[in-house]
Amino acid sequence: MSNNASDPGEGHSPAAWTAVVIMLVAITTGTLFFALDMPVLVWASVVVLVLGPVVGYIMAKAGWGVNGPKYTPKAHH
Repeated sequence: MSNNASDPGEGHSPAAWTAVVIMLVAITTGTLFFALDMPVLVWASVVVLVLGPVVGYIMAKAGWGVNGPKYTPKAHH
């Protein structure tokens, strides 16, 4: 890992984690609803899946991204 101050990191921020968790929940529930033959809820899961990156982008712009003022990186040991 680089010690360069301009290194954007690997997405270890609240914005990135929130986006990933939203998308994982959407994929998991969409798969379950597909297996249970519930097409309306499958499509609702697709909508939630698309909202994941949008929420992450909004949170990053609000300061919760890697270089945002509200995010303080944790030291890795």
